[in-house]
Amino acid sequence: QVQLVESGGGLVQAGGSLRLSCAASGRIFSINTMHWYRQAPGKQRELVARITSGGVTNYADSVKGRFTISRDNAKNTVYLQMNSLKSEDTAVYICNVLQEGDNYWGSGTQVTVSS
Repeated sequence: QVQLVESGGGLVQAGGSLRLSCAASGRIFSINTMHWYRQAPGKQRELVARITSGGVTNYADSVKGRFTISRDNAKNTVYLQMNSLKSEDTAVYICNVLQEGDNYWGSGTQVTVSS
């Protein structure tokens, strides 16, 4: 089993920044892909960014150039640096790890951007 705990969410004004963290514990392997998803009220969950254990990253078009995903493999932690935040970034941000075909999810952290 893998446990994921997110932190770093909060209330920020439009144009501001936040840094989310997700710490993984338990049965973590050296090869996996870590993701950040988000879900806004009344909307489907969407993939924001992902990073492989080798450091390859992908981003949703809506956050390219504003968000940066990174990871510290020694700490089993993934980060999401969010800059130039917009009101439409308001959502619960949820961490996910995919390893050996199994998905593990955190409970999420709320990000609210006021305009």
